[in-house]
Amino acid sequence: MFAIAEAMRVEYEAIAAAGLQVQVDDAWLAGLWDRIGIAMGIDAYRRYCEVRVEALNHAPRNVPEEQVRYHLCWGSWHGPHSHDLPLANVIDILLKVKAQTYLFEAANARHEHEVGIWQHVKLPPGKILAPGVVSHATRLVEHPELVATRIERFANLVGAENVIAS
Repeated sequence: MFAIAEAMRVEYEAIAAAGLQVQVDDAWLAGLWDRIGIAMGIDAYRRYCEVRVEALNHAPRNVPEEQVRYHLCWGSWHGPHSHDLPLANVIDILLKVKAQTYLFEAANARHEHEVGIWQHVKLPPGKILAPGVVSHATRLVEHPELVATRIERFANLVGAENVIAS
């Protein structure tokens, strides 16, 4: 895992040196919960995640945080999502990722309520949330006022200057 992170370090540094943003897409930190985490239990799974974040942080260690975006994904597959990991169980781990901007699901039926976590969790200074405010998990076209309401919820909790709608 750390050998892969070291190889990715070279790639990330080249991307950043070109003046571009580095986006790390992590489909497994939360997504593996229903595949391996439930059997492990939450404490063991959190330890599993901590090691992966440590490795992940190794890769962009020489890239300025303001050039790093981290995308936590656990809503892309079509299915009931009845066993998705609640964001509350890993929010502290997510915030350890060396990135300025955190992207995550915030519009699907299983995770939209998790905006409320920011009533109790303080966003660290200099960090930005980029909640996904348009669902890709529905065939319906969401009304612009609904999307605006989703953005406003985050802005009201962490400050408009700390939110990028995505």
